[in-house]
Amino acid sequence: MVEVLKALGNPTRLQIMEWLRSPEASFSEYEPIADRAEFGVCVTHLAAKSGLAQSTISSYMGSLERAGLVRSTRVGKYTHYRRSDADVDGLLTRLGASI
Repeated sequence: MVEVLKALGNPTRLQIMEWLRSPEASFSEYEPIADRAEFGVCVTHLAAKSGLAQSTISSYMGSLERAGLVRSTRVGKYTHYRRSDADVDGLLTRLGASI
């Protein structure tokens, strides 16, 4: 659980998790490369929306993935990320039970 809390301790990573909660609404200004419902949001769009370098976003997404909060899928040359809702729900349950 500590790794999850560390991952969410960064304001940008927390913001990304909020965006990924409703990707269609959060990224409506970007033309999807693949179906967002199935594959999630392209790292290129995450970088554009955040204003950060793609390498920084990739690092942030790696932290969120290692924490089990997101899942990645390659679509061609692009990596897409989506929330792992079941894992997020499990985290909230464990957190509520422990504090």
